[in-house]
Amino acid sequence: MRPRGESLPTLLAEVRRCRACVPHLPLGPRPVLQIGAAARILVVGQAPGARVHATGIPWDDASGDRLRAWLGVDERTFYDESTIAILPVGLCYPGRGASGDLPPRSECAVLWFDRLLARLPDVELTFAVGAHAQRQVLRARRKATLTDTVRAWREYAPRVFPLPHPSPRNQPWLARHAWFERELVPELRARVRRIARPGKEAGR
Repeated sequence: MRPRGESLPTLLAEVRRCRACVPHLPLGPRPVLQIGAAARILVVGQAPGARVHATGIPWDDASGDRLRAWLGVDERTFYDESTIAILPVGLCYPGRGASGDLPPRSECAVLWFDRLLARLPDVELTFAVGAHAQRQVLRARRKATLTDTVRAWREYAPRVFPLPHPSPRNQPWLARHAWFERELVPELRARVRRIARPGKEAGR
């Protein structure tokens, strides 16, 4: 059933005018997302980094390169909003902390996440990338740690796959948990291939 109420273009215009977190955003507001009503795959991330804030293109960085490799898609497929929607928990760059980017602003998910999700009625597959995304998507179903949640991926498949963050800073985690790329990545790629429209797949 198609959602009723506000249209997607109206909602997106409201999102892009949002100023709720202005006092807390060092580079100012610039919501970065990709939403098409017909999307069948949803990537839920955490929040844009500084490079993505600068370009306005979601996952336009080394993390995005690795994420696309995990999914087995090229940039053309990844940035086709009729196939893949990209909705971070926090839509604007939150700034830097002592050990990396700050967490997504809590106001953002409260204001926008569920309203935007409701405009994606055809989503069959969701990737929850990183701990903040898993908290938002899985809620009470997530485990005590990110590692435990990702290791339990079979409990959430085939509709949801929890993933570690693909940042280069996360290379030690990937090295310690080789089962992730050996066991989980082939499964999620196969699921993407089954859902993506013919001619828009890019296996690696």
